[in-house]
Amino acid sequence: MTMSAGWYLRRLSRMGPREVGGRVGDAVRRRRWRSALPDGPSVTGARFTAVLPAGTVAAVPADAAKRLVAEADRLMDGRAEFFGVVRDDLAAPDWSFDPKTGRRAPSGYAFDVPYRDEEAIGDVKQIWELSRHQYLTVLAAAYAITGNDRYAERAAEHLRSWWQANPPLRSVHWTSGIELGIRLLSWVWVRRLLDGWPGAAGLFEGNPVAVRQIWYHQRWLAAFPSRGSSANNHIVAEAAGQFAAACAFGWFPASARWRADALRSLERHLRSNTFGSGLNRELATEYHGLVLELGLAALAEADAAGVPVPASVRLVLLRMTDALAAVVDNRLRPPRQGDADDGHGLVVDGAGTDRWASLLATGDAVFGRLDWWPAVTGTDVRTPLLAALIRPGAPAATRPATRPDHLADAGMTILRARAESGPEEIWCRCDGGPHGFLSIAAHAHADALSVEVRHDGVDVLADPGTFCYHGQPEWRRYFRSTLGHNTLELDGGDQSVSGGPFLWTRHARTRVLLADTGARGGPDAGVARWSAEHTGYGRSVHRRRVELTAASRELRVVDEVRGPRRAVRLAFHLGPSIAAELTGSRAVLTWTRGGEDRSAVLDLPGQLRWQGHRGESDPPLGWYSAGFGRKEPATVLVGTGFSDGTDGFTTVLRFRG
Repeated sequence: MTMSAGWYLRRLSRMGPREVGGRVGDAVRRRRWRSALPDGPSVTGARFTAVLPAGTVAAVPADAAKRLVAEADRLMDGRAEFFGVVRDDLAAPDWSFDPKTGRRAPSGYAFDVPYRDEEAIGDVKQIWELSRHQYLTVLAAAYAITGNDRYAERAAEHLRSWWQANPPLRSVHWTSGIELGIRLLSWVWVRRLLDGWPGAAGLFEGNPVAVRQIWYHQRWLAAFPSRGSSANNHIVAEAAGQFAAACAFGWFPASARWRADALRSLERHLRSNTFGSGLNRELATEYHGLVLELGLAALAEADAAGVPVPASVRLVLLRMTDALAAVVDNRLRPPRQGDADDGHGLVVDGAGTDRWASLLATGDAVFGRLDWWPAVTGTDVRTPLLAALIRPGAPAATRPATRPDHLADAGMTILRARAESGPEEIWCRCDGGPHGFLSIAAHAHADALSVEVRHDGVDVLADPGTFCYHGQPEWRRYFRSTLGHNTLELDGGDQSVSGGPFLWTRHARTRVLLADTGARGGPDAGVARWSAEHTGYGRSVHRRRVELTAASRELRVVDEVRGPRRAVRLAFHLGPSIAAELTGSRAVLTWTRGGEDRSAVLDLPGQLRWQGHRGESDPPLGWYSAGFGRKEPATVLVGTGFSDGTDGFTTVLRFRG
């Protein structure tokens, strides 16, 4: 996907004067570096001292270690999967190759590489992901746990290969700051986990090529930070990687300055990227996880190096952890909201390790769990490693005494109804929040007033996900669209106006009118209610009311359109495991959970004409993306008609049994 002149104008319109000035300076610096790169210093006598405390590796649970080693063995065989594409060429990878399209990114000056153009270079996400070197932290962790040199030798071989193939500013891997920041964090942990290996010092601090790479990564990040309307999770990754490297690889004259600047940036942007409630302002759950992982990793480096951090850093990370504990369902699954690209901050675990349970376990180890937190039964490798470096203890702050169900600043409300016996839960997320973060809301979807409903952790009314970023514009549009969510569309258009794959030029404004999660006693006990409205459709206002009654296991959704008569499409996306039999305006839903058959009845508004769609491609309709680059057919029920100023469109979901 190449960007048109119109896109550049739309993008420019979302920037302020300071951001424009900074980007002009960036352009001048890129031109200057094309002809003469800055000189890196010579380094002698460098040492690595940011090692794990004695006994840390022994504290890794046996089952987590087993999963890690199994993952490392697959990597040693050259096999891995990235974004739905299975690779078997990782014994000696081609760092510029995209296995999805078969294309290679060209070499040459980094800022000349058209990384957004899939026709020219392939899918850049496929190319970049391997070079985040998070699979190398897995190999290094396997060495630390087993002492088997073959894992260390493979990690060293791949690092040397990468450094040779990607000299400073001479490949696609030098075009995006988030990639450099995460790569630096990976290198810090590879060095730390290989510390017992005799070749570790010769691979890093005793290797002029490695030292030069580490210096240029930090010099690049100091020169080209994400700015203004782009200062989202990217700037957090850049600052965290820069800070980690400046702490652990503090071998350069500029290291103290880089460390101080990165810490200031990290503190500022952790605060600006996070609501007071603790939820990430991008309102994209996976980026909440990414930012939390990056923040915890940076805090580990600070405490390991004895670098004081502002109290606000720990406070934001504490609030993020409490917020995560608040919104997960009974299976520890968080909302599927906004963009998701499977991005991680630090990877040292094998397949089958639950990311969200791992984060909660780390939060417990570092800050301490609250009584209302859900229980975490899984194990992981990362928690004992981070906990060994981070000074434990929660910062002085008032934490929620009971589980928050309405996070007002983020506009997220969780309605719950538990079974009288057993752990089963009806979980419903109601979206009444702002349309993303900053002026471009890069990772937002046009999903105002959408609902997401699960039964015992199974997606019943599902958020379809993300699937892709670059190269497939029709799929990008669909997964971000209003029709692609459980909400109401007017006149065939989105609530918010898109100006490009990561750009919204007009944002729907949403207002929560009622959020009563049924926690109070009295006659309404056991009934949770929510209501909100948005003005994304100009003269027409969409108002939605949701009511969840625990006793009858019934969810009622009422949609009203106030304003002129408009064409309506109301969509309900079912999870991929849900089978639906639609007759008129009633759908019988069936699925299996833990070997038991489950069912529900969905009574749909009779004023609309209902039709089921599944796995359609022209145009896309009826899909579910469990992870980036992956999609599978799923049923969506779409009702079409007109807003007629009556009492609204009423939908009732009743769970059986």
